[in-house]
Amino acid sequence: MSIVEMKVPVIGESINEVTLSQWLKGNGEYVALDEPICEFESDKATLEFPAEAAGKLVYVAAEGDDLEIGALVAKIDTSVTAGASPTKTTAPPAKEEKKVEVIKTAEPVKESVPAAASHSYAMGHASPAAEKIMKENGISADQVSGSGRDGRITKEDAQKATSNKSTSAPAATPTPSISTASFSRSTSRKKMTRMRRTIATRLVSAKNNTAMLTTFNEVDLTNVMALRKKYQEQFVEKYGVKLGFMSLFAKACAKTLMEMPDVNAQIDGNEIIHHDYADISIAISTPTGLVVPPLHNVESLKFHEIELKIKELAGKARSGKLTLDEMKGGTFAITNGGVFGSMMSTPILNEPQSAILGMHTIQQRPMAIDGEVKIRPMMYLALSYDHRVIDGSTSVTFLVKVKKLLEDPVTLLMDL
Repeated sequence: MSIVEMKVPVIGESINEVTLSQWLKGNGEYVALDEPICEFESDKATLEFPAEAAGKLVYVAAEGDDLEIGALVAKIDTSVTAGASPTKTTAPPAKEEKKVEVIKTAEPVKESVPAAASHSYAMGHASPAAEKIMKENGISADQVSGSGRDGRITKEDAQKATSNKSTSAPAATPTPSISTASFSRSTSRKKMTRMRRTIATRLVSAKNNTAMLTTFNEVDLTNVMALRKKYQEQFVEKYGVKLGFMSLFAKACAKTLMEMPDVNAQIDGNEIIHHDYADISIAISTPTGLVVPPLHNVESLKFHEIELKIKELAGKARSGKLTLDEMKGGTFAITNGGVFGSMMSTPILNEPQSAILGMHTIQQRPMAIDGEVKIRPMMYLALSYDHRVIDGSTSVTFLVKVKKLLEDPVTLLMDL
């Protein structure tokens, strides 16, 4: 019998550990050469692990295990041929149900109860004097025991009942009870995915290791929306993709980044690295967390090229197909909380980048335009930045420049 050991391969320079997220083949099943047997989740992406030989798969690690590079994942018994299949155990035969005969007993005969004897007219009725006392004190006839002839309520009976009412403690008001039988009080515990743990670590690092501040502005998107409405049909017909807000915002940021290199820079030890290109990371929400793959050289891309690349990266991200190379780099980031309805937020930096632009939902708001109040589609913009690299005046100027380009998109198209 020949056994091939399957170990975690070297994935990337900065990756020392992975998580076995799920098995793709069953324990004991036959696997072919290069057939994916499981998926690894690294800090940045999900990767398939192919079989290094053909044969019977034997699990060593379990789903959810954290494995270091070089750790044993599984073994493959190459002596097993393709026709072999794992032995299946059959379920034990169902036990024969025993029929239980239920014998019904005769119901007991109910005896008739004789009707109660009729009461006299006087029973429970109050005399005129007693009735007056009872009315004044809010006492009903059923609260008084009559001691007169044939049960009549006398004046003395009413006075006695009044005295008993004043000395007795007031009846407690019943408190309505709430049945909690149908309320859930259960909890569940689930291990964080490797991507979620990595995101958590990076966010805490960005918060603790940078001098992060946020500045705000607002942009009137009247002309951008008019531009999209006018040319959308022709744009789709020619390029097969819609002209979205993201390409316009990315292009406006890229143009401004080329004019203001400090916003496009990053710290490396005691040095600041400047870039002569704009690699803009686009935040994409996936079922396992937020990923920020970069678009390279946005300053040189055309609008349809930006839209097509964003569509491609978003599709890969949501299907877990992003490669490590596609996740690397980025000199600036854009996140759009507006798609979820966010009106304003303070986006957190994506280290080692020094700035990130936050887009938000578009709100129809009254604005003063040339001395008149008009309803305009407005969006709040937020720029979070590392104050170690970027001064406050620089961050404000950057947002103002982006705002002007978006409010007059013709200048953006003409590169003015």
